Amino acid sequence: MIRPTEKQPFLPTEGIHNLRDYGGYAAADGAVVKTGLLFRSGQHMEASDSDLDLIESLDIRTIIDLRGTSERTSFPCRRHGDFAADVIAFDGETTSSPPHEGGWDKTDMTAEKARDRMIAVYTRMPVNPAMIDMFSRYFAALDTKEGGSLVHCFAGKDRTGIAASLLLHVLGVHKDDYVAEFLRTNDAPTQHILERQSLPRMRAHYGEIEPQAIRNLMGVLPEYIATYIAELERDHGSVDAYLAQSLGVDEARKARLQERFLT
Repeated sequence: MIRPTEKQPFLPTEGIHNLRDYGGYAAADGAVVKTGLLFRSGQHMEASDSDLDLIESLDIRTIIDLRGTSERTSFPCRRHGDFAADVIAFDGETTSSPPHEGGWDKTDMTAEKARDRMIAVYTRMPVNPAMIDMFSRYFAALDTKEGGSLVHCFAGKDRTGIAASLLLHVLGVHKDDYVAEFLRTNDAPTQHILERQSLPRMRAHYGEIEPQAIRNLMGVLPEYIATYIAELERDHGSVDAYLAQSLGVDEARKARLQERFLT
């Protein structure tokens, strides 16, 4: 098992997609990634009052919002009345064509075109200056800030999925396991929330969309993260070299992160 227990990682929500704890994975030498500190999700625009109470109960001190300015403006997150977390966000755009906004040419969105579009997203992400900046700030926050954190984008699957995967790699989680964590998004019990938030705009742009195309756009495939890793390895030789050279995760920072998040 990738986790030492069968504990359900998804937290029950009414208006937030894909909220879950991404700790609990086995690492090297018998260590385990701590739970209760690392959370991930989609955006919080439709968070219910009970959702906000739940997030407040998690004692999250830092939120890393991987969305760009236009996304944050169009989909402002609701906050609890006692919200006091530090929010880290990018002043500008972090993606040129998020799937939930349509984007690209108005064409019949087939399953193959949807997959190709997402492959292009993962091909660009390693060299996207905004994402390099935000992933660097994500690791710096985890290294220096106390308490729990939550990383999110719009759907909590692409930008967020890569952020979580990179951290699990740094913590010594086996590649098979952090790929499984990446793919676990497809099991989220809140897919209806993402569809409600995304499908109207997508259909307004593309017209009717093939069911498999919707799955390729709103879920994740193994080749998405494989593409990202292949780009890192081609340009830097290894994931670790990319982390050190582009994101500031040197051996000293890696050791501090392992000391903090492993038990």
